[in-house]
Amino acid sequence: MLLAFDVGNTNIVLGVFKDGALIQNWRLETDNNKSADEYGMVVNQLFQYVGLKMEDVEDIIISTVVPSVLFTLQHLSMKYFNKRAIVIGPGIKTGLIVKYDNPKQVGADRIVNAVAAHAKYGGPLIIIDFGTATTFCAVSEKAEYLGGTIGPGLKISSEALFEKTAKLPKVELEEPGSVICRNTIQSMQSGLVYGHMGMVDYIVRKMKKELQEYSETDEPVKVIATGGLATLIDNGVDCIDHVDKMLTLEGLEMIYRKNRRKK
Repeated sequence: MLLAFDVGNTNIVLGVFKDGALIQNWRLETDNNKSADEYGMVVNQLFQYVGLKMEDVEDIIISTVVPSVLFTLQHLSMKYFNKRAIVIGPGIKTGLIVKYDNPKQVGADRIVNAVAAHAKYGGPLIIIDFGTATTFCAVSEKAEYLGGTIGPGLKISSEALFEKTAKLPKVELEEPGSVICRNTIQSMQSGLVYGHMGMVDYIVRKMKKELQEYSETDEPVKVIATGGLATLIDNGVDCIDHVDKMLTLEGLEMIYRKNRRKK
């Protein structure tokens, strides 16, 4: 079995693959203060709950945008699984041609998403990841990672409104159903959710036009969304073609197959 960790600023998503198929997945809160032993106990309990055995894990792969958690998970891998984890970073084979000015600056999660999306849906395509930040990535039909856009995520925007204003409360992130709202809660929900939908619609429309400069095919640009809030935004826009919640985990498994060590 393969154990895959996708470490974001807010959540850690981990999944277990058997013979290339995702058989279990969980979402944990990212905690910089947790030790390898604390994470190890959590993983052990999750495995026990679904009847999996930790000794059946043959390899571990990690994608992280939180460097402080990487050492912790590497320590966990050695102590609890006796495995040296494969870490997404320079030197890892992905099959992508990265056109970024400095390829080392591209977040590991963006590369992993691009690998999975291109393999599953072909190109050209746009990948939107609704995480702590909302990221837009453009990939050509030739598996060229062209670049993209990074914006504040919905949760960051919501927290900023609450923390930086004297009287605005915390709100649930859900559609209020109207933009002419008659109370503060719904007014904030409207601005946050519908404002984010507007941002997505505009950036996708503009990115599609720019992608035409790189494209050598008449294939339409496909738009793939992933991340915890993808479904919420997809409900209010017409530009998203597919919502794929497991995209990052599946990308990790694909990259593992390109880099696995010979037994």
